[in-house]
Amino acid sequence: MPATGPAASTPQKQPTLFIPHGGGPCFFMDWPQTWDRMAAFLRGLSGTLPQKPDAIVVVSGHWEEQVATVMSAPKPGLIYDYYGFPPHTYTLQYPAPGSPALAERIRALLELAGLASAEDSGRGFDHGVFIPFMLAFAQADIPIVELSLLKTLDPAEHLALGAALAPLRNSNVLIVGTGLSYHNLIHFMNGSPVTDQPAKEFDVWLTHAVCAPPPQRNQHLTHWTQAPGARLCHPREEHLLPLMVAAGAAGQDYGQQIYSDTVLGKALSGYRFG
Repeated sequence: MPATGPAASTPQKQPTLFIPHGGGPCFFMDWPQTWDRMAAFLRGLSGTLPQKPDAIVVVSGHWEEQVATVMSAPKPGLIYDYYGFPPHTYTLQYPAPGSPALAERIRALLELAGLASAEDSGRGFDHGVFIPFMLAFAQADIPIVELSLLKTLDPAEHLALGAALAPLRNSNVLIVGTGLSYHNLIHFMNGSPVTDQPAKEFDVWLTHAVCAPPPQRNQHLTHWTQAPGARLCHPREEHLLPLMVAAGAAGQDYGQQIYSDTVLGKALSGYRFG
């Protein structure tokens, strides 16, 4: 006999995630072994969730605006914002629906928190969304709303942005930040070993920061530039800031490292809160 009552009908609160999105359309190219572990991690991600999300709010390292801006298109297209890759990577498709209603709710939560917002009904998903999600949520049947970063690149403001979104987790909405915990493209893509050791040191620091008790975690992340190798690993921090949004939305939930790898000599991590 099936279970009845509140415990049977009320979904568990979704966690928040910070996941790597790879380099360009890397998972859909002949790039032997380099991205295999990351691809396997992304393919298994949905199976680690308490249940299938009713919707996803995602922040990637590839969209910045003056104020927090939500994508409100009901049927978003794709933005192939990578350059010099094989022709077939510009025909990839990911027809996940948007959700104007969720976009409206996000703006209401931001207003409640005293944060300015805007919406963009014409924007599509950038590759920081559709490339990893083609593996992580391959059916493309979950409504997705993308939220921009702020051009200030202020970590405290992005922690606050995440905190404003936290109530969505109780409505079976998954909050995901996509980026890279190491993002110095000059050294990354040319195979330079110059930052291999600083990348490892920064990765150790970042994991300790993420796994610290929430008040200390947020303090550490606010002052991430004081970490060893910080600016060598992130000359510009747009690929790290989605982590701040995920951490802010975590509230008092602790963080844990759920992905650890070395890609092209650089240490990379992914994290989950809750």
